[in-house]
Amino acid sequence: MTPTEASAAARDICNLAPVVPVLVIDDLAHARPLAEALVAGGLPALEVTLRTTVALKAIRQMAEVEGGVVGAGTLLTPEDVAAAKEAGALFGVSPGATARLLDACEEADLPLLPGAATATEVMDLLERGYTVQKFFPAEASGGAPALKSIGAPLPQVSFCPTGGVSPSNAQDYLGLSNTLCVGGSWVAPKAMMDAGDWTGITELARKAKQLAR
Repeated sequence: MTPTEASAAARDICNLAPVVPVLVIDDLAHARPLAEALVAGGLPALEVTLRTTVALKAIRQMAEVEGGVVGAGTLLTPEDVAAAKEAGALFGVSPGATARLLDACEEADLPLLPGAATATEVMDLLERGYTVQKFFPAEASGGAPALKSIGAPLPQVSFCPTGGVSPSNAQDYLGLSNTLCVGGSWVAPKAMMDAGDWTGITELARKAKQLAR
């Protein structure tokens, strides 16, 4: 998969909904009902971060949910890429980008949303052919004003800002011409998952789905 093909696939995924849930799953029993609740609420693209021991098993279970497009977040190494692909991930997300990681995703035909926080990082990825990127950590890097400023000289790059994005500021990002969607964890609070409140999570997803782009 070429970077151009990867960016086209990433753009399609980002266009599925205004919010991509960023999920940290500690209990494997939560995986399938969580995916079903979020998809039912209108958020089909799901990023499962590889931060827990059950993350890969969770991806495998969630990939079976009809209508879901499940990806692996926190990809750091070629080994992460291989494991995510084997588990059934349809896309990957990384906090930054290295040549080894980009090579691995391209060789594995895994569309990647590579992370960038500065104009130089954005330019490096653009030079390689990535026109869809993750702006991370969004709030710590200056928030929507910073992303707007990056977009002025680099309008050919589109972003999914993640990191500190919440219901209170999501619209600030979504109002930018260079933002396709946002990534956020607020649609799947740990307390609601622990309580098995899948109906409540579906309602949070429905509200997020209504955010205007």
